[in-house]
Amino acid sequence: MSKPAPEQRPVTLKQVKANRKVHKLIEGANEVLDRMGYTEHGHRHAGIVSSITRYILNTLDSPERDQELGAIAAYLHDMGNVVNRLNHPMIGAVMSQQILTDMGMPIEEIIPIMGAIGNHEEHKGQPISRICAALIIADKSDVHFSRVQNSEYETFDIHDRVNFAVQKSRVEVRSDPPEIELTLQVDTEVASVMEYFEIFLSRMVMCRRSAQVLGHQFKLSVNGRHLA
Repeated sequence: MSKPAPEQRPVTLKQVKANRKVHKLIEGANEVLDRMGYTEHGHRHAGIVSSITRYILNTLDSPERDQELGAIAAYLHDMGNVVNRLNHPMIGAVMSQQILTDMGMPIEEIIPIMGAIGNHEEHKGQPISRICAALIIADKSDVHFSRVQNSEYETFDIHDRVNFAVQKSRVEVRSDPPEIELTLQVDTEVASVMEYFEIFLSRMVMCRRSAQVLGHQFKLSVNGRHLA
């Protein structure tokens, strides 16, 4: 006999966070990236990106269910790193489909989540929806010293230095004028602003495109100076 389909019901971020498979997969993904020398991509990053995504969608008066779906997509967005960094958005999108189906989420809600996860990376992704656009901005805005997993300062690469240099980061959505601004406080003795742009320029371009999808302009402020 075939296995009966799970009962479809509204799945919440709280339930996703409590899911044992999700917990282990995010934990495992971060362990893989830690061994590869990447910054933190675990539960801390997932939680912050999820919160910022919800904040953006909420401030733009998106429907409550869209806010929840965006927060879920953001929490799951880096899960595919448990397999490989290469193509992790597509891997994570497929993984999320199975997990959310098992949890009883209807396919009509899973589809936009898959699209948002599958398009969050700057090299191949596009802000295909408002949920995806909010996720992209939230993801690229999480630059902070607490993400550095390398405990040996002498061996820092440019990604470690730039993240370690950022003491504060904040995303603010404004309606008049319609702007989404990322504000950074950077210790320039650790890393220069030029080094930030060296590794984040393509990400900032993607944030600009994402803000346009949301009907806003993207702004960047570093140490009190507007740079974009």
